[in-house]
Amino acid sequence: MRTVLRLLTALTSAALLFTLAQAPAMAASQSGTHAFSENALQLHNGPGTKYALTGEIATHSAIQVLRCQKLWCLVDGDTGRGWTYKRNISFGAIPGDWPNGLAQYPRGGTVCFYTGTNYTGSEICLKTGQVLKDLALSGLDNSFSSVRVDGTSVDVCRDRFFQSYCERIVASQPALDQYLLRNLSSVKVY
Repeated sequence: MRTVLRLLTALTSAALLFTLAQAPAMAASQSGTHAFSENALQLHNGPGTKYALTGEIATHSAIQVLRCQKLWCLVDGDTGRGWTYKRNISFGAIPGDWPNGLAQYPRGGTVCFYTGTNYTGSEICLKTGQVLKDLALSGLDNSFSSVRVDGTSVDVCRDRFFQSYCERIVASQPALDQYLLRNLSSVKVY
């Protein structure tokens, strides 16, 4: 009986190690926005190059974005946590979609936001290149529940000026993600 128990324990441990070895590396944090590094991320202990360098996250690594300021984001990855330049972060893409290391998104269409789920209620449609940094200025802050995407992609953020929780949307959503539902404050159409 003791031998069988040891054998089962060894097999269970081996199966667990095999499963972990096959799983993709993910960021250590359980919270935040899922994203990937488009380039190697230099980590600082504050939002700017004047802060000490604390580490680096490799190109095309899965990360969690914990919060952002205008140009810098606090990120957590498998090799460290720190502040990095926002331009090197890709929200909503997966590395397998990146030929030659560049994130590829649809460009050149229209995106329509709706106040109701399932594309109902009042709508506003935007074309490629349109940017609304502060939806409150248009009386539209925190009012959208669904989005229809046609031939383009759009960055959306919960806070004005593309700060805090952001996501790249590439396909229509009859109901926005729970963190974005009636919580959009800035958008940029590609």
